[in-house]
Amino acid sequence: MALTEKIRKLLVRHKSTENGIAKKTHDDDNSSITSSTPKREKWTRQFDFIMSGIGYCVGLGNLYRFPYLCMRNGGGAFLLPYFVCLFTCAIPLYYLEVALAQYSSSSPLTFWRLSPLFKGLGYGMIFVSGITCIYYNVIMAWVLYFLGMSFAAEVPWGNCGNEWNSDCCLSSVDAGQIRSNSTGSNSSMPLNSSAVFTYSDFGTMSGDNRSLAEVVFGTANQSSGGLVGFTQGSLIPGCNTTTSPAEEFWQSMVLGMSSGIEDLGTIRWQLLVCLTVAWLITFLCLSKGVKSTGVVVYFTATLPYICLTILMVRGATLPGSLEGVKFYLVPNFTKIAEFKVWCEAGLQVFFSLGAGWGGPIIMAGYNNFHNNIKRDALLIPIVNGLSSVYGGFVIFSVIGHMAHVAQLPVDKVVKSGPGLAFIAYPEAIALMPLSPLWAILFFMMLLTLGLDSQFVTLETLTGSVIDEFPELLRKRRTLFTFVVCALMYFIGFPLVTNGGIYVFQFMDWYCAAIAIVIIAIFESVVLAYVYGVRRICEDIEQMVGQPTFILWKICWWAVTPGLLMLLLVFTLFNYKAPTYGSYQYPDWAEPLGWTVAVIPLIPIPAIAAWRLYQSKEENLKMRFMRLLQPSLDWHPQEREHRRVQVNGNCVTYTAPEDSIRLPDEKKEINGVV
Repeated sequence: MALTEKIRKLLVRHKSTENGIAKKTHDDDNSSITSSTPKREKWTRQFDFIMSGIGYCVGLGNLYRFPYLCMRNGGGAFLLPYFVCLFTCAIPLYYLEVALAQYSSSSPLTFWRLSPLFKGLGYGMIFVSGITCIYYNVIMAWVLYFLGMSFAAEVPWGNCGNEWNSDCCLSSVDAGQIRSNSTGSNSSMPLNSSAVFTYSDFGTMSGDNRSLAEVVFGTANQSSGGLVGFTQGSLIPGCNTTTSPAEEFWQSMVLGMSSGIEDLGTIRWQLLVCLTVAWLITFLCLSKGVKSTGVVVYFTATLPYICLTILMVRGATLPGSLEGVKFYLVPNFTKIAEFKVWCEAGLQVFFSLGAGWGGPIIMAGYNNFHNNIKRDALLIPIVNGLSSVYGGFVIFSVIGHMAHVAQLPVDKVVKSGPGLAFIAYPEAIALMPLSPLWAILFFMMLLTLGLDSQFVTLETLTGSVIDEFPELLRKRRTLFTFVVCALMYFIGFPLVTNGGIYVFQFMDWYCAAIAIVIIAIFESVVLAYVYGVRRICEDIEQMVGQPTFILWKICWWAVTPGLLMLLLVFTLFNYKAPTYGSYQYPDWAEPLGWTVAVIPLIPIPAIAAWRLYQSKEENLKMRFMRLLQPSLDWHPQEREHRRVQVNGNCVTYTAPEDSIRLPDEKKEINGVV
């Protein structure tokens, strides 16, 4: 009877908390929820989660970073470390996030009710996601600008002679013709030994600063590698280097680049209009939460694959495309022995999948309790990885054609990062018949790839804050989303000035790279060792009705945290000060950048210290022990799925009448609240 009475009191406390009767205690992390507060949303169809997950993971990096890494790190051989890291590092952490988020119907802030001492990790996630949203939508503004300019008889970046072109502009077609005419003999045309197409390298973590199309005409008196000797001199009078029309369109027409971050100049009104459109699209698609997003993702997640397929078929018909694909996939197995290759594979799968950012948590929190999360946690990452490989065929078939036209090796044409999306690939498109059609398809594909990721990243911020203050904000979701979008829109103004590209490079360099890896390390350790693998397996089994495979447990206990620590060491060891092409940032930029990099990490110790200070336990040790345990409001959203633990006994209550099923008191049950 004593045990029964104790259980009834605990159940009353739970029900009172739900109805807004109980006061918030020092160790509970429950926002005030009254009966008038709208219930937390769920996906309309369970397939909405899968489509949103694929749309979030398959982003711009799959298209303009993975193929380049694959080519640079052993071609087809790179797939081995890529998929090994995918299954041992990225997927286990992703599985942890989505499983526990589905179990508790939580967002990145309420997720840490499982161990309130570490709630600062949730704040770190939404800080990183919020900062990323600001400059990620600037990429969408660039895409919209290119898309708008593609609706013309000819793409404007296809040739020189426009008002924004300089006297040193030279197209790859003209360069290839000159080089072809000069083959076999010393050219009488004066050529400079250092004449190159100099393409800016930005927005990448590759550490490779080669120009996009180096040594177009060869080096003076060089005859190896099929390059012929040329007479020293100047290709174009007064020009030490030549630039392509695509690069000049990008730098002069789109960006209107200034001399550096010290000179921001004025706002580019064309980019401001595009940024306005990008934020309007984002707001409209998120204004109703998952009800609106769940519909939009069926378009934004599928259109990229349609465009990719059309572009791949077109690329396969172009001369030289096969050489590009060979260069992409021909394996060099000696690269597998290099530590750097494994670390770059790990970083690529980790950042591509989005574990540690909060996106998977916010999406899985809208799932139904008995959704087969084990299946989804494998399906989404595998689709993400295969999409990266698929995108490489599209990129390298066209790059191979570009190299064929310019009569260059493929490695002198390929580039990583946005330089590929906004310079190299557009120039390759300009070489095709019906170039505006292919440009429209390409930039529509980029737009939908980016919007999916932007939707979920912003929802990570807005959904988390709404869940933290449901009574105040859940009824006002549309208004709150508008306020957040407007605020980020205005903060992004410096990014669309003449010096905006330098601000973009600076933010991209520091805002996420270090902080996210550290957050992921803390997250994996807390979930595996504080909350406990045993509890995790019990929660998953309650949802899917199947025990957890032993390999998952091994990864959670040792492999995933260990690999994440290696990635952190590799990232710090290979750190370099930011640059943009040949531009060097001023001395004050680096300390400011590290300050920005640390900001998302500050809530981790700050929130922990505040919680310890607020705790009413008698001594510091008891405060630690209490705050490491799940709070009373860590449980499934639906009452019928909850379990209450009293004196080691697990009690499930299913009905409003407090019908209670008592276990055998002699049987050890490891249920948790």
